[in-house]
Amino acid sequence: MAPDAPAGPLQRTNLREQVLALVRQSLVSGEIRPGDIYSAAALATRLGVSSSPVREAMLTLVNEGLMEPVRNRGYRVILMSEHDLDEVYTMRLLLEVPGTLQAAANAQPEDLTRLTVIADEIEKAAREGDVVGFLEADRRFHLGLLQLCGNRRLVATVAAMRDQTRLYGLEALAERGVLDNSAHEHHHMLEAIARNDTNGLENLIRHHLLHVRSDWARPDSISPARDQEAPAEPKGKIVDHMSALRDSVRAAKQARGEEGDDGEGREMRPKKKAPAKKAPAKKRPAS
Repeated sequence: MAPDAPAGPLQRTNLREQVLALVRQSLVSGEIRPGDIYSAAALATRLGVSSSPVREAMLTLVNEGLMEPVRNRGYRVILMSEHDLDEVYTMRLLLEVPGTLQAAANAQPEDLTRLTVIADEIEKAAREGDVVGFLEADRRFHLGLLQLCGNRRLVATVAAMRDQTRLYGLEALAERGVLDNSAHEHHHMLEAIARNDTNGLENLIRHHLLHVRSDWARPDSISPARDQEAPAEPKGKIVDHMSALRDSVRAAKQARGEEGDDGEGREMRPKKKAPAKKAPAKKRPAS
């Protein structure tokens, strides 16, 4: 599913949320493929985490209609048709263009500074060929910008639409080293916002969204559903991402001296010493 995860990626302290976020982006990028069956236990072992956060992530995606359970096997990604993907793209155009323009009108200098840091992360991930890291930072950038429009329902709907997007062409672009061409568009958007160039910003947003049904998509790579014998394993750098994120969560908690959640929903409390066992009293011999 995902690549190495430095300081930038997910700023969550709960491993369940981290797993869910990485699974989402791996669905979008195609590192978790439609039709393949994935075992929560096997994936958890590969990530070095317990089965619980992985299973909860899968069940969340089942509830959202993105995966389906396969009895005694695991979970399967539901295939999105070309018509489905066209509908998602149209919905995103209708919502993201006016929403982003409204957000730009409300943006303050400190907002642009914060978003510039994320735009730098997107470019770094693109240069490194880190597709899932690219998608995770791209998601934070666009949803973070959209939040400035003040419409929570619009932001939530766009977030759901992003999860239904399929960008199977990103891997090929990353392998050819040309993903950073589109990555730099985020800086262009921020520059347009800074100079109050509404028309230029709208053109940039429309051009950027067009990627999801053109070079980022490569729909011919979407494989038909199949029912393989053994549960599949995701390709890509998911293990590196999860290891780095898990270690950073635990290190941060230890540095703060927190007990609380260890990232997998378990309590981290000092172990209490078991009370010393009393030696059995010696019986006195009968007189």
